Amino acid sequence: MALSPKIIYGTAWKKERTTGLVVKAVLNGFRAIDTACQPKHYREDLVGEALLQLQKEHGIKREDIFLQTKYTPIGGHDLTKPVPYNPSDPISTQIQSSFQKSLSNLHTTYLDSYLLHSPLATIEQTLEAWHALMQLQDEGKVRLIGVSNTYDVRVLEALSKARKVQVVQNRWYEGNDWDQKVFNYCKESGTMYQSFWTLTGSPTLLDHPALVEIAKKSKMTNAQAIYKLCQLEGVVPLSGTQNEAHMREDVAVESMSYDPSSEELLLAVRKFITD
Repeated sequence: MALSPKIIYGTAWKKERTTGLVVKAVLNGFRAIDTACQPKHYREDLVGEALLQLQKEHGIKREDIFLQTKYTPIGGHDLTKPVPYNPSDPISTQIQSSFQKSLSNLHTTYLDSYLLHSPLATIEQTLEAWHALMQLQDEGKVRLIGVSNTYDVRVLEALSKARKVQVVQNRWYEGNDWDQKVFNYCKESGTMYQSFWTLTGSPTLLDHPALVEIAKKSKMTNAQAIYKLCQLEGVVPLSGTQNEAHMREDVAVESMSYDPSSEELLLAVRKFITD
């Protein structure tokens, strides 16, 4: 399985519909799935059920899927739901416990990507967690390691002194000026930058006259035009759509191109997201 997906199916907030939606997403072309060992927002176990169903009923093997999940620090958990580790354990032990729970939930022996769901309370704790991820990678249990919800370049720089951050998953949307500092850091360092909330969080971009015209010229939907912009800029977008037609449209973006006459319009869109 390639380690550079162009688009990822996001499974947050799908609840009991997770299995059916992941099966539909994969059957409609997605080959990368994002989840987390965080019962508050994800049903990682139902992602695992979907993977079993895909293999048993459709012949789509685990190794055909880019599979990514996360260790969530205690502050990100709803304590009325099961926490996948003992919060009083050292951070490295918490990560081992959460990781083993993820492997069990997902019916796999390895992960393509494993992320810290957010930085921890202090940089020292975040570094301790990072070294635990490094150990999992050294043991061959994880292919890529990274972080999510990390908007301070100084955190990435501190972690990268121990080992390069290979994946960052952040909100790339108009509310944070498209996370320019972290995005530029990732671009310069060759780090995979994944975006979530890309469509929902950017209604102004979705309706920007230049983008709308690009979509029209290129026979794309506005959403497809944004996802294509992401891919051209080096951003790997997450799509959480529950609509099968939209699933097919999202996956199709990789093989689509902007109309050649859209260059000036594209410059206007890029100016909009960088000014």
